[in-house]
Amino acid sequence: MALPVPEPGLVLGYNYLWTHEHDAGLEEGRKARPCAVILAREVVNGVVQVSVVPITHSPPDAASLAIEIPGAVKRHLGLDSERSWIVVSEYNAFNWPGADLAPVSRETPNQFSYGLLPPALYEQIRSLMLEGLGQKKTRQVTRTS
Repeated sequence: MALPVPEPGLVLGYNYLWTHEHDAGLEEGRKARPCAVILAREVVNGVVQVSVVPITHSPPDAASLAIEIPGAVKRHLGLDSERSWIVVSEYNAFNWPGADLAPVSRETPNQFSYGLLPPALYEQIRSLMLEGLGQKKTRQVTRTS
């Protein structure tokens, strides 16, 4: 199994744990979904901490910070044609590679990456997330596995 190198803008298959699930006491995400790497950094002795934001079909509510993914980007990544958003009002942080990586499909059980977001879209996501962090509108869920 060849894992991708975690880099900002990479879209991965991941069992994302939403903040409302975490708050309810859950420790595992309910389903695998595409998630975008927002940050990957070495924290100590080769241990890389990765932060990912979820991609969802659910339109964001008024309290959420999110960016709609353009159709051309969804096609480039091999995602479906339904409207989707990248939510930046929350994120999961975990040590790479972690137990929650998920294959992008059943047909490709050893492929964990959909591809890279275009740099301009990644910068929009990064800027909105920094704004959310500064205004304390973005929450982190630290994953232990």
